[in-house]
Amino acid sequence: MSSKFLAIPVPRNVSFAISDLNHHHHHRHRHASSIFLLPAIFFNSKKWSPACTSPLILPIPRKIALHPLPSLPPSSSSSFFCNEEEEEETAREAVRQYLEQEVGVSKDESLRISSSSPKYIAMLIHSVQDLDQLSSSSGELAFWSSGAPLSFMDKIYQMAKRKGDKGMLPYLESIGLTLSSASHLARYLSSRTLPTLIHQVKYVKEIFFSDSDDQGLIGKYARTMMMSLSISVDEDVQQTLSFFEKIQARRGGLNLLGSWDASFPQLIESFPGLLQLPIESHVKLMVEFLHHIGVPEGCLGKLFLLFPPLIFYDIEKEVKPRLLALRKVGAEDTDFGMLLLKYPWILSTSILENCENVLDFFDKEKVPQDSVTNTIKFWPLLLGCSINKLKVMVEHFSELHIANKKLGRIIARSPRLLLQKPEEFLEVVLFFKDLGLDKASVGRILARRPEIFAGSIEETLKRKLAFISSIGVSRNQLPRVIKKYPDFFVCDVDRALRPRMMYLMQIGLSKKDVGFMVRRFSPLLGYSIKNVLRPKTQFLVDVMEKPLSDLVDYPRYFSYSLEKKIKPRFWVLKGRNLECSLKDMLNKNDEEFAAEFMGVGRRLASPIE
Repeated sequence: MSSKFLAIPVPRNVSFAISDLNHHHHHRHRHASSIFLLPAIFFNSKKWSPACTSPLILPIPRKIALHPLPSLPPSSSSSFFCNEEEEEETAREAVRQYLEQEVGVSKDESLRISSSSPKYIAMLIHSVQDLDQLSSSSGELAFWSSGAPLSFMDKIYQMAKRKGDKGMLPYLESIGLTLSSASHLARYLSSRTLPTLIHQVKYVKEIFFSDSDDQGLIGKYARTMMMSLSISVDEDVQQTLSFFEKIQARRGGLNLLGSWDASFPQLIESFPGLLQLPIESHVKLMVEFLHHIGVPEGCLGKLFLLFPPLIFYDIEKEVKPRLLALRKVGAEDTDFGMLLLKYPWILSTSILENCENVLDFFDKEKVPQDSVTNTIKFWPLLLGCSINKLKVMVEHFSELHIANKKLGRIIARSPRLLLQKPEEFLEVVLFFKDLGLDKASVGRILARRPEIFAGSIEETLKRKLAFISSIGVSRNQLPRVIKKYPDFFVCDVDRALRPRMMYLMQIGLSKKDVGFMVRRFSPLLGYSIKNVLRPKTQFLVDVMEKPLSDLVDYPRYFSYSLEKKIKPRFWVLKGRNLECSLKDMLNKNDEEFAAEFMGVGRRLASPIE
């Protein structure tokens, strides 16, 4: 007689297993309808403990009738009667009811919390199951077993109540904290009620994350602040840096700093005191004060995210005295708001102390006071730079004959250059030397366009060099072109240089013509199409009736004022029926032009029309 094998939950001392049942029973082994009784002779215990069974394989004849097992009493574990989804749904409903009935949370909020705290729900389920199993195996009653039998939902409800966190754990998990962090924070917030905490979190969210930051600009600026810092910092800045590092460790990095979902959990973990600050007597007063000193509406989020300790400061004892200290850098009351936005760390004690060092350094270098003041107002991140680093950069400038007033012009025009890594600056210097420029020429380029030396060689300088070469400027011609017009390296290729070249080609010039013009007059592609190239070309062709080839011969034509020089001289020549080249017409001062074309030694006046 062939046999099958039956697997059933039985008392601890007896277990059976049946395999190769029909497919239907195989896939429903967790349900009551799939559990069968064997003759009573196999049972010698009244305790039903499915979790404690051990398998015993017995062959069962086909002819033995199998009967469904009756439903177990409510006090028994539900693990054999509900699948996991049903358990979780029941537990979520129990937690929702607990939050609403015991904690005082609104129905909608309790539903949101219970639906967004899966780890907490799983913890409750496991706690209930473990307690049931322990009670079954030891004979001791669970804390809920002294009264009437309870349903699974009732047990979850009682377990949530017994945890004693007053609903803090599921709520904190629902706003993004891990369960371990939530447990730690819940103890810190034990004196608060959950409705009060919910209100506090909503207010913090409104202040810190009211504006969207889709492009990650706040994170990018945080990265700039970090890279610019080269001094020892105080506890407030160090705590802020630790917060940034937590965000940086996540996928997406600091670009997510302005995102509520991504950075709020790390913000609360780093600054749990945010959830204890009095809103009316502290936070709102700070918000009003910051608006009063010039922080624009809608910018508070950026300010607080870049320096969260600020919101904890005492206005009278800490903020106002530190703002007054900024008068040493020439700041006025109207400057305070923008200084804070540009460099929130400026109110930290470490930055304020270094401010004195920076001012003393520039004074010794004989940099004009106005240049220093304007520089710090424009780029206050300079106050986070160590004096040793400033000395190294200034020494490199001196080697290129940059000092005193020239140094003042450089830091006023491109203060971030002083924050550049010295080795990166020297790489740019070597880049120009390799192109054939001598040290004096590199120094003149630095004095004229210092921002070039803060650019990336691979992403900026080489790309623009490739464009200049593509229009017909050979390597031997590059030094002359660059010396005459280094501004090429601060012009955008796609939005400025290439469109201007295309315009000149569209009016009838060839690419070879444009290249020839650039070699003769480097600034050509630096002129605006709308304001310079188009109106002067149209006047040349439509009014002066000259061919485009004249532009190729004398591209400097575009450098002269249309209203003050080109038109007046053209009308004088036309009135005298004189013809001359563009160079002869324009490459003379007024006295020379009057002497040659008017026969008199007087200044040229515009003709009366």
